[in-house]
This record gives sequence, C-alpha cells and structure tokens, in this order.
Amino acid sequence: MLRAEKAQVISDLNAVFNETGVVVVTQYRGMTVPEVTQLRAQMRQQGASFRVTKNRLTVRALAETGFAGLEPLFKGPTAIAYSRDPVAAAKVAVEYAKKNEKLQIVGGGLSGSILSADQVKALAELPSLDDLRAKLIAIINTPASRLVGVLQAPGGQLARLLRAKSDQG
Repeated sequence: MLRAEKAQVISDLNAVFNETGVVVVTQYRGMTVPEVTQLRAQMRQQGASFRVTKNRLTVRALAETGFAGLEPLFKGPTAIAYSRDPVAAAKVAVEYAKKNEKLQIVGGGLSGSILSADQVKALAELPSLDDLRAKLIAIINTPASRLVGVLQAPGGQLARLLRAKSDQG
C-alpha cells in the first residue's frame, strides 16, 4: 500500500470515529468471506457498518478522537462495527457472535467511554433509538386518547338520555 493510500485510509477512519456514536472492536479469526458478507448485510439493515481494519492505520486514526482509548484492543485480526445509533452496531455484532463463535467481541467505545466486552453485550440488550421513539410516542398518545374518551362520554350519555326520553314520549 502506497503512502498516499495509507493517508487516505487513516483520514477515512478518522472521519468514521468522529461521526459515530458507538464502535465495537471484534476479532474475526477463521471467518469466511461469505460469513463476513452476511454480517455486513445484517449491519447495513440496521444502519450500521462492519469494516476489517489494519491495526497500525486504525491506531493512527484513533489518535485525535474520543475513541483513542481503544488502541490496546487492536491486536490480531481485528474489524470494527460502528453506527451513529448507540445500540445498533453492538446489537448486530453480539447477535451474530452468539450464532458464530468465530466472531469475538473484544470491547468497544461509546461517546468517548471505553467498554469491555461484557459492557458491549449489556449495551446490545438496550432498545434501539427507533424502539425508544415508538415507546415515547405511545406514552404521549395514550393520555390524549383517554382525554378524548372522557370528553366524549358526557355527550354520549346526554344523547342516550334524550333518545330514551323521545322513545317514551
């Protein structure tokens, strides 16, 4: 790889680390190309990415980012999973690692905090941003629908009373 190509890779990775919410560091020893392709497709479906990295270049790219503390994790055949959603990449990586023991979660980072492998697994248990938004909307809509029901109840009772009176007379 030429020096200019290395500089471009470092620049690209630096941009990734500056724009992402979560980084999951993995080791993929023994994974086949179809397995990595399948993992990438699953990541893409959830708005995340999976990228095999060169350790030396990745460590250089980490230097001036909030994820600089991840440097010791880059030993051996490593790859990173990342996403803007703080849960998406961790969720997909952990689920895939449960099905395929060739993918090992080494650790990760979340908004400048360094996470152990167990903390990444705990992060994967949390609901995604979309799930949280849906729950919040449901919570907001529930009182409104109850209020409409309460406001309509007296009108309905009055209408039933008037109908009963008209049926009698």
